[in-house]
Amino acid sequence: MSLRALRTLLAIAQHGSFVQAAQSVHLTQSAVSLHIKALEEEFNTSLFDRSRRLPVLTDAGHVAVERAREIVALYDSIAAEIGGDSELRGRLKIGVIPTALTSTLPRALAALGVEQPHLRITVASGMSADLATRVEAGELDVAITTEPVKPHPYGLVSTTLYEEGFWIIAPVSLASLEDRPLLEQHPFIRFDRRAWAGRTIERDLRRMRLRVQTTMELDSQEAITQMVTQQLGVAVVPLSNRNLAQLSHLEIRPFGSPQRTRRVVLLEREDRPRARLAAALARVIQKQTAADQP
Repeated sequence: MSLRALRTLLAIAQHGSFVQAAQSVHLTQSAVSLHIKALEEEFNTSLFDRSRRLPVLTDAGHVAVERAREIVALYDSIAAEIGGDSELRGRLKIGVIPTALTSTLPRALAALGVEQPHLRITVASGMSADLATRVEAGELDVAITTEPVKPHPYGLVSTTLYEEGFWIIAPVSLASLEDRPLLEQHPFIRFDRRAWAGRTIERDLRRMRLRVQTTMELDSQEAITQMVTQQLGVAVVPLSNRNLAQLSHLEIRPFGSPQRTRRVVLLEREDRPRARLAAALARVIQKQTAADQP
């Protein structure tokens, strides 16, 4: 039994397809099939029901996947555990929401690279809900997301990194308007409701009985602020202190009374296979955001 074959099994369970699994583990489809065949011969049982068009795990397959996750997580944690007390080694696969990717994370990764030169990090971008699913499946080690909003995957734990406020942003030409007419009487550029931040905004708009006129729905905070800058509408977005300093050309005011806030967290699986590496990442992010406080 090879560790790579177990990773292949996990990729198929994650993607539900031999073709997509092959792409994710950078193998040919025939190599993926050979990995599964070797596992089935070693375990002397079928792991997939091949009578269907797409591969479906058998009962034995479900057990194999659970044990494979444990084995792969244990193996991946070895590098982090055998390093010295102050020096970390190994790799960390991080998922990041776009708002953190364009503000906090670059500076934190630069600082972490100086502190831990032997730590290898890969980064993928996505929405909080998608990143949480990928952490649960073992495709990512950790993810920087907003605080989980139900429904969300089980078996995850979070560490608070920093807090952001939700803000109404509008062209300065509309600065004389109160919040309600500002939001209801002008084109509303909505934060994508597939994102946890977007769900939070939608829930609060309903709670406040604000009937907005949605003209765009975008998943990028940067794109939304650019649209508002071009006077194409108004919006509600989460902003860090660094973001606020960069948007002085817009009318910016707190959303909600008291102001609605969100926590940005580091998500991990409960078994924390990369505990030391994740803790180092969390520490530098917390340090960077504390330095941004006014």
